[in-house]
Amino acid sequence: MAAENIDDVVDGLAGIVRESAGAGDRVGYFAALYRQVTVEIRTAIHGGLFDDGPRMDRFDTHFGNRYFEAYDAWRRDRSGPRCWRETFGLLDDADTIIVQHLVLGVNAHINLDLAVAAARTGPGAAIQELRHDFLLINDILARVVLAVQDSVDALSPFMSLLDRVGGRTDERILDFSVRQSREEAWYNAVLLAGQSEAEREATIERLDVRAAVLARLIARPGGLVRPALELIRRTESADVPAVITHLDNAVERAAAQQKSG
Repeated sequence: MAAENIDDVVDGLAGIVRESAGAGDRVGYFAALYRQVTVEIRTAIHGGLFDDGPRMDRFDTHFGNRYFEAYDAWRRDRSGPRCWRETFGLLDDADTIIVQHLVLGVNAHINLDLAVAAARTGPGAAIQELRHDFLLINDILARVVLAVQDSVDALSPFMSLLDRVGGRTDERILDFSVRQSREEAWYNAVLLAGQSEAEREATIERLDVRAAVLARLIARPGGLVRPALELIRRTESADVPAVITHLDNAVERAAAQQKSG
């Protein structure tokens, strides 16, 4: 699939969420998170939040297409970027808990795809014009992550164990990893925007390798985190379609609770 605008990105993600819920495919976990972020960004564009709404539409479209390309490559022949192969390769692993699937998707999409999409949107010196709008997305991400964290807590009653053993894989590690990774992505976007084609290929390769290494660490942490993950896995919901639906409604549910409260 290939998106031409942010509406296509939302529709494409909604299609993946819908199909994965029907098939019981864990790819829908991250797709549900990503869809809600994209919907919030689209709302912000329509609301005039960004300095340049049409540019943000193009940026989000480039960003979305990076995910769709990786998803299609994996479905076609298990190819695509290393970090996405690591991420998608764990979809059938019943030992991987819900929040790990979310963080794996965040890692690949931000630590690799974000810089590439930003540099494509603002090549050369034009990248600096994107800086303000790029940073505004952090606030949107923070709101969505908070809502999704509430969903994860409801689905994984022992998630708090990770804090106690130093895993920090709840909303704080999600929020921290997103913000820190986006700062690094901006640095890499500026680098890519000023590079030649050959230089960009080498940089993208380096980013992919690094994100793949991080994916392996996320998937197989050591120390006391491992037995904590085992307990979480045995006590969290194993109903994949229900989990996808719950995650996909996180923002709407949070908004309704805030309104009623």
